[in-house]
Amino acid sequence: MSVPDYMQCAEDHQTLLVVVQPVGIVSEENFFRIYKRISSVSQINVRDSQRVLYIRYRHHYPPENNEWGDFQTHRKVVGLITVTDCFSAKDWPQTFEKFHVQKEIYGSTLYDSRLFVFGLQGEIAEQPRTDVAFYPNYDECESVEKRIEDFIESLFIVLESKRLDRATDKSGDKIPLLCVPFEKKDFVGLDTDSRHYKKRCQGRMRKHVGDLCLQAGMLQDSLVHYHMSVELLRSVNDFLWLGAALEGLCSASVIYHYPGGTGGKAGVRRLQGTSLPADSGNRHRPGALTTNGINADTSTEIGRAKNCLSPEDIIDKYKEAISYYSKYKNAGVIELEACVKAVRVLAIQKRSMEASEFLQNAVYINLRQLSEEEKIQRYSILSELYELIGFHRKSAFFKRVAAMQCVAPSIAEPGWRACYKLLLETLPGYSLSLDPKDFNKGTHRGWAAVQMRLLHELVYASRRMGNPALSVRHLSFLLQTMLDFLSDQEKKDVTQSLESYTSKCPGTMELISLPDGLNLPPVPFTKLPIVRRVKLLNLPASLQPQKMKSLLGQSMSTKSPFIYSPIIAHNRGEERSKKIDFQWVQGDVCEVQLMVYNPMPFELRVENMGLITSGVEFESLPAALSLPAESGLYPVTLVGVPQSTGQITINGYHTTVFGVFSDCLLDSLPGIKTNGSTVEVIPALPRLQISTSLPRSARTLQPASGDEISTNVSVQLYNGETQQLDIKLENIGSEPLETLEVTSKILATKEKLYGDFLSWKLEETLAQFPLLPGKTATFTVNIKVKLDFSCQENLLQDLNDDGISVSGLPLSSPFRQVVKPRVDSKPANPPEGSKAGDFSHVKTLEAILNFKYSGGPGHVDGFYRNLSLGIHVEAEPSVFFTRVSTLPATSTRQCHLLLDVFNSTEHELTISAKSNEELILHAGECQRMAIQVDKFNFESISESPAERTQFTNHKQLEEERQEARGLEINSKLDIHWNIISFGSVEGILNQLVLEHLQLAPLQWGDPRKEIHFTNAHEHLLSYL
Repeated sequence: MSVPDYMQCAEDHQTLLVVVQPVGIVSEENFFRIYKRISSVSQINVRDSQRVLYIRYRHHYPPENNEWGDFQTHRKVVGLITVTDCFSAKDWPQTFEKFHVQKEIYGSTLYDSRLFVFGLQGEIAEQPRTDVAFYPNYDECESVEKRIEDFIESLFIVLESKRLDRATDKSGDKIPLLCVPFEKKDFVGLDTDSRHYKKRCQGRMRKHVGDLCLQAGMLQDSLVHYHMSVELLRSVNDFLWLGAALEGLCSASVIYHYPGGTGGKAGVRRLQGTSLPADSGNRHRPGALTTNGINADTSTEIGRAKNCLSPEDIIDKYKEAISYYSKYKNAGVIELEACVKAVRVLAIQKRSMEASEFLQNAVYINLRQLSEEEKIQRYSILSELYELIGFHRKSAFFKRVAAMQCVAPSIAEPGWRACYKLLLETLPGYSLSLDPKDFNKGTHRGWAAVQMRLLHELVYASRRMGNPALSVRHLSFLLQTMLDFLSDQEKKDVTQSLESYTSKCPGTMELISLPDGLNLPPVPFTKLPIVRRVKLLNLPASLQPQKMKSLLGQSMSTKSPFIYSPIIAHNRGEERSKKIDFQWVQGDVCEVQLMVYNPMPFELRVENMGLITSGVEFESLPAALSLPAESGLYPVTLVGVPQSTGQITINGYHTTVFGVFSDCLLDSLPGIKTNGSTVEVIPALPRLQISTSLPRSARTLQPASGDEISTNVSVQLYNGETQQLDIKLENIGSEPLETLEVTSKILATKEKLYGDFLSWKLEETLAQFPLLPGKTATFTVNIKVKLDFSCQENLLQDLNDDGISVSGLPLSSPFRQVVKPRVDSKPANPPEGSKAGDFSHVKTLEAILNFKYSGGPGHVDGFYRNLSLGIHVEAEPSVFFTRVSTLPATSTRQCHLLLDVFNSTEHELTISAKSNEELILHAGECQRMAIQVDKFNFESISESPAERTQFTNHKQLEEERQEARGLEINSKLDIHWNIISFGSVEGILNQLVLEHLQLAPLQWGDPRKEIHFTNAHEHLLSYL
């Protein structure tokens, strides 16, 4: 016997072998339709008996295997069923002749045969015949199953007669010697009358009768005969047949212990069949009790248990039988099949290690020169058996060997599809899944080197199959999942191959369905590049939307009346972890920053990188980048424009790397950090852009409030100078600009400012509103620098109690109470070289001009934007009043005001007062000017009762009073200075002149007699 049956199992020893074959030309579809119906009748309950007959059908069986029918009767073909097409009476004789030719192949062992003829009608078809059945077509053949049952009953009759004939003890007759094919030539010339020869004949015959009893459903009788056979054959060292007797004993014991079968589908096969009664499930065990409680079998349960092997003894006897088989080179197939049967039994007993020993023995059994198909079958069955006992990696190994055998060089037409299918079946054994999500769950499982080899073989097989999309998918999977295990050179080789494949068939995110129903999920390149952090960026400060304060207040909430609820606290925390506390604006470019890393040893080019979003219509603007080799964390900003309002969620990003398009979702990225992924998109707002007539400042203002300044300008002014700032307002957005509010804020400074530093008129600008997209408007701001003009510390250098002459007019002593004297005194007129340096200190003034604007749908929903302009002013000193004195005039209501004026600039300037000629001062020059003025009665400047109530602080009230007096002086004196190259600028005297210009409180003819003393203010007051 040369062709092993790898599907053999122990319970097959009790079956009758029936071959079903086509005769003539029969379509494969029609044949297997009938074959399926025939094979459905796999067991029947024998009439007038509790015995069950089991049938094993084959549509192909090698005739040489039939020669071993005496050795093991389940290998003998006892029934033949042929199927043929015949449509005319003239073809019938030829068809029937073919049937007889087919019977002759198995003629020596056949018990009975049948011929099923389809298509023939008429006189021939109407003739009653037992061995031929006629049917008009394949659809009208309802009696097929019934005829098969009758056929099986006829087989049983022959079987029973043979069993009875062989089992009868005929002491006077000579028992024939049963032989296997290769033994016949060895027994020529032996002494047939010797005792040794007779025991051999008896032992083999007992074994043969045991087989017949097992097939006939008499389990206990078979056990008895097997035991007797073992004793006889062991005594004469007939090892081959002793092994067969032991195997028969094991098979009968397996049938008793495991009624469900060991072949997987055996239990199902035994419980089906229309000819069995309802309780036939118990009848397959001879000796089972009937409904009346009487054992129908001649043997008893006690006897059966005594002769039956225990589960442990079954395996020991299998080992012994196989060891006997191994002594015979020509019994390799028998030995191999015995190993397979033992493995199936051990699998049920869950004794995997012992089963692996049997399989290992089966691997090394040498058979004849097998064909490539037989090798594939052998390795596939070994793989299935290893899988059966839980040796998954070993199973995968033999499955892969079978796959490689499909494309062996000796095969003229390699079966790449079969190879690919077998390779796919090996994946679970190597802990390999084709779903990349399985590789994000903890540590890597399996041997990476073996897995990479298998994936390379899948790529090559799919390419030879002519399926480039499949090759790209497997190669992408290899690169994504095995990246950490690839060497630098392997990374280069794999990427080069991938680029070569994708040049013909780009990689996509579509599901690939295979013909056998397997689906290959897409493979996104989440490691090319690796993303470590995703951060949604707020809009620039000038574009961030602000919500107008509602009348109810910002702290009101309609979600819950409670300040804190422990029930919803957890959910709120989850929402905060994903929801961003800023907003994006419809139609504006929004940014998401990714920190990426290139793990490849070469430059990585990423194309078509953009965002994947949900919830709001979003226009992603793809980007292309090139990351250097092993770059480390590298910031990448992806942008897009939301086209509608609502909540938008950033689900991930898409890339194109090496020709493979990937959708990478944040949920599938391991170890990623994010500040949230959901942000609210509010309705569209206009965008305002400003440009000024002043140059930009290199210094950026940093207010204490933390507000960001979008634009900074700078200007240099002299003290008392006015500069006009022209601002161009342009609507660069897509919505009309409808509202505009302008406010200013002066940053903290040590200098005392007088009056309005920044002033403007908004009415002319608002008259141009609404400002449509692309339109511009102008806005003018006046910058006025008003600082102290006095040089108070120098004034005290010449003060004394006795006063001075005309060159130094007396000053009243109350000034000493206001100004603290300096420790180091300097001369009133320093040397020429140091004059300019003493008064050249530049003072810095900073202010923020804020534009609050809105329009479009965002204005309807109560949103606006802020745009800030930073103004940096460097104020240089212009003129100083170093000394102040007076001379009496001809009238007591008038006086001559004497002022020492110092020019601290580097330019020549002129200074003039009301109704006085201009006084020219060179750079660093100090001169005295005299002004005849009327004295004032400051008591006439009285505050209203409303002002008294407004300023409750006495100090604040006094400051306001002094300011009002300064305004009065300003209108009377009207002092201006002018630099020709810069234009005319006015300047105002120090309020210290109040004492000198105050009208004397005592006058002739005035009935009131009072003396009024006024403390002069210590600060300079100047107005513009």
